[in-house]
Formats: sequence, structure tokens, C-alpha cells
Amino acid sequence: MDTLKDVMNELASLGDESVVKMFKSHGAHEPLYGVKVSDMKKILKRNKNNHTLALALYDTGNSDAMYLAGLMVNPSLMTIPLLDEWVKRANWYMISEYAVGWVAAESPYGIDVARKWITSKHEMIADAGWAVWSNLFRLKPDEELDKNEIENLLFHVEREIHQAPNRVRYAMNGFVIAMGAHYEPLAEEAFVVAERIGQVSVNMGETACKVPFAPDYIKKTWAAGKRGSKKKTVRC
Repeated sequence: MDTLKDVMNELASLGDESVVKMFKSHGAHEPLYGVKVSDMKKILKRNKNNHTLALALYDTGNSDAMYLAGLMVNPSLMTIPLLDEWVKRANWYMISEYAVGWVAAESPYGIDVARKWITSKHEMIADAGWAVWSNLFRLKPDEELDKNEIENLLFHVEREIHQAPNRVRYAMNGFVIAMGAHYEPLAEEAFVVAERIGQVSVNMGETACKVPFAPDYIKKTWAAGKRGSKKKTVRC
């Protein structure tokens, strides 16, 4: 079993300056080594669900280690205070939307923290909250989610998305896509709202990335026969 020192040394050896440059163009903050996810997974294979090591990795504040922690941690052992601590330390979207968003959704407290985080005035916390909701649509049986609550959230997004903070706009757009694709009770309604919202403008930094046009993505999912589909895990 690897130690924290072992993993941090391996991450440092796997770092790539071109990846560092790319991550920074997307908003990443130092410290980071620039490790490709495919290389991280070699470490993960040896340490999957090593909860203690994952917590230690996240505590380093190193972006690569924090992302790896999200893949490695055992979500069933997370607590609300620990999830709150993780989201407060998430300083760019790869951590807030992915590492934290995945783990929170797969934890026993996904709905609780999603409800709380989307009300935050801190961009990365609200961003994570909307990402958790999107992941819940992919994970939870429809009957475990409150249709009235979700419908209200959909209308909230329609009203607020174009005035929301930058990455929150992106995550809200993802929320509408995930609802239309994976939450059958409101799939049609999500598509109609997506059309009314239209194209969402997000500053993507010094990248060529584009904001997905929600109606097109929803229709593609339906056309592929995956409407209402669920996953066992959202971490990847």
C-alpha cells in the first residue's frame, strides 16, 4: 500500500509542463504537477478506496493530488462536515465540478449538500452544488428524487442562469442537460426550458472549449436510446 510520500513523489515524476500550461489556461491554480488522468489511474489501481490516503492527498492542496483523491476516496465514508471542507478548498472547476461533485453525489449526503451549496455566494461552492444535482440525475432512481423540488430548481435556473457567476452558468447548463437526459419525469420539460434559455455564454479562459447547447445534447441522448439512463458511478 502506498504512502502519501510515495504518491506525491510519483505524481511529481509524472508531471508534464504542457499539461500544467493547459490546466492553467482552464483556471487551475498552483501547486500542481500537470499529471494526465490516465497516469493517475495507475496509482488509483493500487489504492482504490484507500480512504485515509485519499483524505491526506486532498489535504496537500496540490491540484493533481486533490483530483486523484476524488477518484480514490470511499464516498460512503464521507460526512457533511468533510464534504463542506472539501468544497471550500476547491479552487477551480476540475476540483469543484468533478472531484467534489462526484464524491458528494455518491456519498449518502448528495441531496443535502446539493441543496445547501447551490445557495452559496461563493462561485466554486455553488458550481459544485449544481454539479452534484447533475450527477444525482445520473445515479439516483427517479423515485428517490422530489419531482416538485426539481421542477422548482429548473425554473430557478431558467430565471437566473444568464446572470449567474461564470462557472455557475456552466454548471446550471449542465444541470438542464442532465435532467433532460437522465431524469425521465421532467425530461420533456427540461428540453422546453433548454430551448427557452438558448445558448449560454461562459468565459472558458484561454481555451477553444465551447459551452454545450443544451437542446442539442438532450436530443442526442434521446436519439441514442439513453433517455433516462442511470450509472453506477460518475467518477472517471
